[in-house]
Amino acid sequence: MEIEVYPISTTASQEEFKELLKSEFSKNKNVEEGKVIECTVKKITDNYCYLSADGLKQEPVLDTRELSAHGLLDKIKENSKIEVLLERLEHPKTGEIIVSYEKAVKLAGWKKIVELHKQEVPVNGKILRRCKGGAEVSLVDLGLVAFLPGSMVDDAPMKNFDHLIGQPQKFAIVKLDMQRGNVVVSRKHIISSFKAADKKKLIDGFKEGDVVTGTCKQLTTFGAFFRLNNGLDVLCHTSELSYSRVSHASEVVSEGDERKLKIIGKDLEKLQLSVSIRGLLPDPFDNIDKYEEGKIYKCKVIKIMEFGFFATLEENLICLCHQSEYSHTKKNIQGKKLFSVGQEIDLAIKEIQKDQRRISLSFKDTIPNPYEEFEKKYKLGDLLDTKIVSKNEYSLFVKVEDIKDLDIFVHSNNLVWTGNGDEELAKYKVGDSVKVKLLEYNLEEQKIRGGIREALGPDPILFFENKNVNDVISCKVISSDKKLGLKVQPIGCETDFIIKKSAISSNPADARPERWTGGETLDVAIAEKDLKKRKVILSIKLLEQLEKAEALEKYGAETGSGRSLPFSGLADKILKKSKKEDNKE
Repeated sequence: MEIEVYPISTTASQEEFKELLKSEFSKNKNVEEGKVIECTVKKITDNYCYLSADGLKQEPVLDTRELSAHGLLDKIKENSKIEVLLERLEHPKTGEIIVSYEKAVKLAGWKKIVELHKQEVPVNGKILRRCKGGAEVSLVDLGLVAFLPGSMVDDAPMKNFDHLIGQPQKFAIVKLDMQRGNVVVSRKHIISSFKAADKKKLIDGFKEGDVVTGTCKQLTTFGAFFRLNNGLDVLCHTSELSYSRVSHASEVVSEGDERKLKIIGKDLEKLQLSVSIRGLLPDPFDNIDKYEEGKIYKCKVIKIMEFGFFATLEENLICLCHQSEYSHTKKNIQGKKLFSVGQEIDLAIKEIQKDQRRISLSFKDTIPNPYEEFEKKYKLGDLLDTKIVSKNEYSLFVKVEDIKDLDIFVHSNNLVWTGNGDEELAKYKVGDSVKVKLLEYNLEEQKIRGGIREALGPDPILFFENKNVNDVISCKVISSDKKLGLKVQPIGCETDFIIKKSAISSNPADARPERWTGGETLDVAIAEKDLKKRKVILSIKLLEQLEKAEALEKYGAETGSGRSLPFSGLADKILKKSKKEDNKE
């Protein structure tokens, strides 16, 4: 006989009992220890039962609690016969003979259960209590405790089986673990075996085409289980729930619903009936040509899911309105915030797929598209009066009053012509009114971009558009800084520029920003220009170099020494005189 192994955690007592099983089922029958012997009851006290047996040197003593646990204490008396397991002929420390009634019962029960399992005979038992994964079952006639997995309590899923605790019933032996001394039983096998004969009779009583009434008991991804009035459970596959595509049975039916069902198949080997809901319904796709894509129809919302909602164009014609078809401007909107089950709303047919028996609906196609409205009212370059509705770490979102649910994106780079855009962004708050210039509009990508700085006027940097490097311009001095240099503003330009200290003069003595106090007008040369990068560098030093080169070209000697220039040594003389005066001081 093959003993199956079922992994259940072991205890110290189970390990001990395992060894006893090994000895009992071993081929060495000459070993006295580990065998069940018959003893005679000599004396019974409150705590102990004194025994005697042929061949033993002394009287074994049995704890009366073992007898009480098995209901035997009240049944025995002096000279009664009792079977115990001889564990030790001599205890190594006390020299006592060790016997056990409980282990004898277990061993006898194991012998019997092995035979019962071999013959596939059910056993009597009671469910004692719940445990992890199932329940503990007392096998009354065998003196053993077995494990009942939760999946084997009934032939149908049963969440609560407390009403079965303590009730005498039969169990099938499904697995034995001789190594651990564990038994696994099943109530489901008994119920199924009894039901099989009755179930076959019930199924024989039906024929294909019959209409029956069933109550929905369970919903799955592959269908719905119904219980008929006669107690028979049947499956309605998802493909038979509706003429429309169904991903889960909950889209069509709910637990507890009572429905008419048409029998469409019988399987006597598997004892199964196949039923259909849609088989009792007229096929709505037979007249689908009366509906047109793009047209608006009155529909009824029947179920709202995270990805969209289902609605009926007509009875039994179920269609899907995906979440992406809720709004022109908003994404990931929860359908429950916009719609309710039972609500009748106008929906447009987005697409009809006859082959796949699928119809897609759209809610946003029934309402004005704000992007199209915006395109009709405004064009690129328009100045818009807007209000800030939200902001993040790098941009503002504004909207015009006459277009609902449409935001215009304003990046921090489009807040000021000069200065730090991030610093400027911090100055704005939600609710502020701002004027924005429309810079970009893309209907397909649903993108609208505006600029606040652009609304203030043209880019001041364009002042240099027709100017070149080395050109001379006039600037007004705004302020001076000993370290940074001069802050100037070109006349005719609204942007300030910094002339670095190193670019003030070729002569270090003259490269002093404090020579200017502000308000003065001076000429400078354009040293660098890159309008794409909005970069312009001004220099007084370059102007001096240009003027000197021009003077050399005009007045210089043939040798090019420059010594013939008027006042060629004047600067040097002034510098020397200044140093002498400083030394005197």
